[in-house]
Amino acid sequence: MATSNPRVQVTVDPELGEALTAVEPHPKSKSRLIRDLALRGARAAEEERRRRGEAIEFLCKVADGEIDYDFDALGEVLEERQRMTCKQPPR
Repeated sequence: MATSNPRVQVTVDPELGEALTAVEPHPKSKSRLIRDLALRGARAAEEERRRRGEAIEFLCKVADGEIDYDFDALGEVLEERQRMTCKQPPR
């Protein structure tokens, strides 16, 4: 079907081929699959950018003293987490 929208050419190299197969081994349309994955990827990238911005804003407020933050308690939590995740299984 003819379109007035610009087109892009994508080479299905081995890495992309494996990714496409992992999502849908026998798609009705590879073009549609690539388009759908590109849109999902764009939404995920935007969400990641938004969350990163929120995290930076939070850290700036902590650094500026606008938000009280108990660094001693954080150290204790991190130490406890390290102990819990690094325990060796019993023999």
